[in-house]
Amino acid sequence: MFLILSKEILSPTITKYVIKAPYIAKKRKAGNFVMLRIIENGERIPITIVDSDLSAGTITLIVQAIGKTTKLLATKKVGEAILDVVGPLGVPTPIEFHGDVVCIGGGVGTAEVYPIARALKDAGNTIYSIVGARSKDLIILENEMSKLSKQSYVTTDDGSYGRKGIVTDQLKDILDSNKNIKAVYAIGPLPMMKAVSNLTKTYGVKTLVSLNAIMVDGTGMCGGCRVSIGGQMKFACVDGPEFDAHLVDFDELIMRNRTYIDLEKISDERCKRIEMADAVGGGR
Repeated sequence: MFLILSKEILSPTITKYVIKAPYIAKKRKAGNFVMLRIIENGERIPITIVDSDLSAGTITLIVQAIGKTTKLLATKKVGEAILDVVGPLGVPTPIEFHGDVVCIGGGVGTAEVYPIARALKDAGNTIYSIVGARSKDLIILENEMSKLSKQSYVTTDDGSYGRKGIVTDQLKDILDSNKNIKAVYAIGPLPMMKAVSNLTKTYGVKTLVSLNAIMVDGTGMCGGCRVSIGGQMKFACVDGPEFDAHLVDFDELIMRNRTYIDLEKISDERCKRIEMADAVGGGR
C-alpha cells in the first residue's frame, strides 16, 4: 500500500499527489513512469513521475481525471492509500547538451515534460518553453516551467489565456527567430505531438516525444503498447516512452488508441450512474 501524503487540486480535473514510495524515489529519473492500481481487480494505468524527494522517500504524480480509474483516484483523500505503485518503469529520457532547446507541454503533458526540462537545464541547456491547453483552467505548472526557461510562452485553443492558437503557432515563431534551436521535446495529446513533429521535420530539428500508448502491465509482456518506429515494432513501455518523433507512425498509434473507446465510454457512464446513486443514497 502506498500512502497519499498530500493532494493539491491544480484544475477542475487535474490533481497533484505526493505519495510515499521510497524505493521508487531512489531510482527514478526524468522520463520514468509508474503503473498504478487503485483497487483489487482494478485496471493498471501508467502515470509519469513528475518529481521525487529522496530524503522524504516520496514521488510526485499529476493526474487528469478523464476515465474510470483516474476518476476513482481523484476520490482518494490524504491519508488513504493506493493499492499498487510499480516502478520506475520505462527508459529514462536521454538527457544531453544541445544548446538551445524547446520544451512543449500540452494539457497534462506539461507535467511530463517538466522533469525533462529541469534535467535538460541541469545539463547546461537553454530552455524555451511552451505550455498549451484547450483553455485557461487546464494550464498547469506555468510558473515552474517559466523559472526554468529563458523565455516561456502560454497558448490556449480558445484564447482564454496567453496566445490564442495551438502550440505549433508559437513553436514556428521560435524556430523562425532562433536558428540555434537544436532540439524539441514535446509531450501532450497525440495530434499535438504529430503536428509538432511535422513542423520540426521541415526545419531539420531533432524532436523527441513521449508516446501515451495503451498499456496493460508496463513491462513488455502484454504487447498492448506496441508502436511503429521507423518501420520497426517497439514497445512504449520498455523501449520508450520517448522516441524520435520523425520516426513515429502517429496515424497508426492514434487508430490503436481508439480500440477501446466504446468500452471506455460504457465504463465511464457506469461510474457516473454509481456516483449519482450514491449521492441520493440509492446505493448500487
